Amino acid sequence: MNSNSLVSISDISKEEILQLLENARYFEENPNHKILDGKVVATLFFEPSTRTRLSFETAVNRLGGRVIGFSDASTTSSSKGETLKDTIKMVSNYVDLIVMRHYLEGAARYATEVTDTPIINAGDGAHQHPSQTMLDLYSIYKTQGTLENLTITMVGDLKYGRTVHSLLMAMQYFNPTFNFVACDELKMPAEYKEFCDQKGIKYTEHKEFSQEVINSSDIIYMTRVQRERFTDIMEYEKVKNLYNLHNAMLDNSKDNLRILHPLPRVNEIDQDVDDNPKAYYFQQAQNGLYARQAIICRALNIDIKEVQKS
Repeated sequence: MNSNSLVSISDISKEEILQLLENARYFEENPNHKILDGKVVATLFFEPSTRTRLSFETAVNRLGGRVIGFSDASTTSSSKGETLKDTIKMVSNYVDLIVMRHYLEGAARYATEVTDTPIINAGDGAHQHPSQTMLDLYSIYKTQGTLENLTITMVGDLKYGRTVHSLLMAMQYFNPTFNFVACDELKMPAEYKEFCDQKGIKYTEHKEFSQEVINSSDIIYMTRVQRERFTDIMEYEKVKNLYNLHNAMLDNSKDNLRILHPLPRVNEIDQDVDDNPKAYYFQQAQNGLYARQAIICRALNIDIKEVQKS
């Protein structure tokens, strides 16, 4: 495994997280460079994506590199039965970095075992989404001025939501308090609650998205109930609209509250929230560009301090 790969947020330390956030801030102020001149990055998306793929590809272009890859696995040799191993080894012949999204948990970790080319996990099943976590952390830091001692409320699909799993693990360094709001079918998996217990992270579980929970929050992290994760469509129909955020629900919330969402949304945030200054999900998506520029540079072992001097 290339040591610069990023498969799970647990692959990097608190110090590395803070450095990536500082580098993201630099790229927000200075987005255009030629530091990837001559570099080629593959974006291999075996699962649909809009924001993640486009922001990674924009990040490469803003840094002066080139992109190859695919956004529809049905147009590749995997549709003919080619194994993931063979695909990764073949693509590695052509590129300096692979950004990969896959529907199977553990696929990105497996990819690191069959190539020396660095791998960035752009989401593997319901497991991890570390680049989303970095842009979430950057968004939280920008809006709160700190990552320390915040109350973060996670709402909706906490079972399959890889973004909330990754964010929970990253926040272990910053003394958070979590509110988990979900029905029994979509509650936070036991392994992540055990992680909180082991790390001394405070959390409470709720089935109701109550005014009390909303008013206690610094961050509300809404999630989409992911139809693609359900094998039983009736189970999806039963839970898809259980939690909805409307503008009036924010009337007595904290002034510093910000609403995050990894997007795309369906019905879980009403459009009347969009004009509320506490809505931050579109700016959050924009922050993905800067966070992913920082992650790409880390993967390619580019020292931002040297870039700043040039």
